[in-house]
Amino acid sequence: MSQSLLPFILFALVSSISPGPTNLLILAHGARLGLRASLAPILAACGAAATIVLLVGLGLGELLLRHPLAQQLMSWAGVLWLSWLAWKMLRSAAAPLREGNGQGFSAFSAASLQVVNPKVWLMAVAVVGVFAAPSLPVWMLALVFWLIALPCMTAWAMLGVGSTRWLQAPQRLRVFNQVLAGILLVSAWAAVLA
Repeated sequence: MSQSLLPFILFALVSSISPGPTNLLILAHGARLGLRASLAPILAACGAAATIVLLVGLGLGELLLRHPLAQQLMSWAGVLWLSWLAWKMLRSAAAPLREGNGQGFSAFSAASLQVVNPKVWLMAVAVVGVFAAPSLPVWMLALVFWLIALPCMTAWAMLGVGSTRWLQAPQRLRVFNQVLAGILLVSAWAAVLA
């Protein structure tokens, strides 16, 4: 296989496991609704990110780089979407875990977040620019990225599931959700205002 596969795997691992908006939302979803309910948003988010890598490799990245206004619109759409999700998280800060009527982070929301997240697009541009080669085609990069992102994001959901017992105390749950919502807001707005 290609000499650039191992460095790409390491890059994909670091970018997938590091804290970010989607991982934080999956963490909260796992704590609230469990691992099984988190599988659809995990698959959707990872699939959307891998699809973006593929689309950038097929030429969409060049179009995005040529139109800074499109990048700016994506940034603002992403920050507004994340702000809305943080607001929902704050509003449900003390709702009991595994509540029957509790809404989670839907598969559509997870995929949509990846589509409007400029960090995902920039990561995809970096992937294609640095790692794409005749011996490592774009479709393979997208597939490998998806295969690495799945267990990484699942680990965040499992971290949420593992914290469920500790979060049964309403005060702890409230603080947990408030802290996650705050981190989500800070990360979203810091990216746009930087």
